[in-house]
Amino acid sequence: MPNLQDVILYESKHQEKDFVQPHSHQTHQILYVLDGQGRCQLNEHTSPLKPDSMIVIPPHTEHSILAASKMTVLILEFSHLHVDADTREFLIKPVFKETKVWSLNLFVSSEIRQLLRKMLYEQSQESIEYKLGIKLLLSQLLFILMRTNQSMAQLDSNTLRSSWLKEYIDSNFYQITSIEEMAGKMGISSRYMNQMFTEVYDQTPMRYLTEVRLTRVKKMLTETDLDIVTICFEVGFESLSTFYRVFKKQVGVPPNRYRTTYVGMSDE
Repeated sequence: MPNLQDVILYESKHQEKDFVQPHSHQTHQILYVLDGQGRCQLNEHTSPLKPDSMIVIPPHTEHSILAASKMTVLILEFSHLHVDADTREFLIKPVFKETKVWSLNLFVSSEIRQLLRKMLYEQSQESIEYKLGIKLLLSQLLFILMRTNQSMAQLDSNTLRSSWLKEYIDSNFYQITSIEEMAGKMGISSRYMNQMFTEVYDQTPMRYLTEVRLTRVKKMLTETDLDIVTICFEVGFESLSTFYRVFKKQVGVPPNRYRTTYVGMSDE
């Protein structure tokens, strides 16, 4: 068992169907899967493992691992006693606030792998300075994970809010008057709302609103006898000129020509 004031990094190789019995540690652990497949059970919750999966395990957390194939895992183990108060508060606390398996994107996984290689190198030197080097690299790694965790939480939050906004547009397309109105209902700025929605759906909320309205318009043109003025105002356009301009730009023909061309085709 490592000294609780040490930072230690070591490789653990597993053969297919190897099973590490449920156990826990007094130390903080980060397990990084280099290759292979398997499963990890954390507090009775099972998650799949694959290359670049990373397991964050706080002290005294029961966990076990089952290898579905040959699997190589790097294990980084350390105690909070090894780091200063700021690192404990602003890095360790947010990174280890919950036990989970992280799936990292290519950019972050590349950074993490590079830092782990550097830590292995420093550890192999056994010089008087290596402990300082390991400590600095550990802080870098924790900083990256802290930022990644914040980004993941923000992405989850933005995805949920964007989904809500999409549903709101689907249900209220006929009465939405402006982007400011939608942003006001969400309690955020229109600029941030645009950025958030575009990151999730690859288009702005107003562009999506226009698509929803035009889809409804095309259906009404081909399936009803309503006049174009009525259709225009029923779907939420505030002026006939704007409606004609937007429809022709997006569809390629004016609404009356669309009607004469496609009427009856929806029944075929």
